Amino acid sequence: MFVDRIKVFAQAGSGGRGCVSFRREKFVPRGGPDGGDGGKGGDIILRADVHTDNLTNLFYEPIIKAKSGGHGQGKKMHGRGAHPKIVKVPVGTMVYSTNESREATGQLADLTNDGEEFVLCLGGKGGKGNVHFKSSRNRAPIQFTEGEEGEQGDFLFELRTIADAGLVGYPNAGKSTLLGKLSAAHPKVAAYPFTTLRPSVGVVEFDEYSRATIADIPGLIEGAHRNIGLGHDFLRHITRCRYLLFVVDVAGSEGRHPIEDLQSLRREIDLYDPQLSKRPWSIVANKIDLDSSAENVEAIRQRFASTKVIPISAQHGEGINELKQHLASWLSADLISQDAGTKGEPVSAGLT
Repeated sequence: MFVDRIKVFAQAGSGGRGCVSFRREKFVPRGGPDGGDGGKGGDIILRADVHTDNLTNLFYEPIIKAKSGGHGQGKKMHGRGAHPKIVKVPVGTMVYSTNESREATGQLADLTNDGEEFVLCLGGKGGKGNVHFKSSRNRAPIQFTEGEEGEQGDFLFELRTIADAGLVGYPNAGKSTLLGKLSAAHPKVAAYPFTTLRPSVGVVEFDEYSRATIADIPGLIEGAHRNIGLGHDFLRHITRCRYLLFVVDVAGSEGRHPIEDLQSLRREIDLYDPQLSKRPWSIVANKIDLDSSAENVEAIRQRFASTKVIPISAQHGEGINELKQHLASWLSADLISQDAGTKGEPVSAGLT
């Protein structure tokens, strides 16, 4: 099961209550109050973990609770503080607060780095023991305070896959097959639409020990920006990709024209988030081993003259090395531009 969006209830631990105690020892007359304070309740901390790839663990345990602090004791001994509750979430998890109807209201955190932490709920402070209430006029106080309650609330967790490049295209365009050729990933491949129902991430190895991550985004359809089909469930994963590879079926084997497919995909992305259409992108012309593909590749090059077009056959492995070299050169140029303090866009990023 792959879960990338879930609502949870979180409750931090309450503080322990203070203690009412009086010192009673031999040869110590009028020992006085010595009640200790309660311990602090446990916090709830989210930790981004590169080894966690989805939110399935929270699907089965949507209620997160931390332990309460220990109560104070005599001899001015403090109660034991509760350990924080650490919840591991995937890198790329966004956290939102919710209203009474459990709809997302405001963004609280965006965990984009491995090991990054966010305190979701603070544990309550421990109560005070009677030692704090002694005075010249109140030498035997029996007052104490209860520990504070820990913070609690309903939250929405949303995973957005982080990758250097994302494969975007219609169903059956060959994205999963391509990912399998580029990396050691093994996404599901079949001859029917919507084979991929969740993003898959593969690692592409280049020369000189460099590498890049590529995400196979499930197939988009027209109207995805209006959440038709599984529109928003797929589109939000694209927002994390620095570079977009539009995979098109240049043979038109599914009865669609490749140029119309490209225009439709670019339009859907722009309508969902105009900033996405400004990302650097290239065209991967897949299925060149089929009839009428050469004519369509030339038509795409003429229509998108300022955009890099890479003809491939994912099934037979043709053009894969050229695609890897193109990715390696773009990533290298992008890293150089980032070091120089500018954002490099070596290929056209305009909406056409």
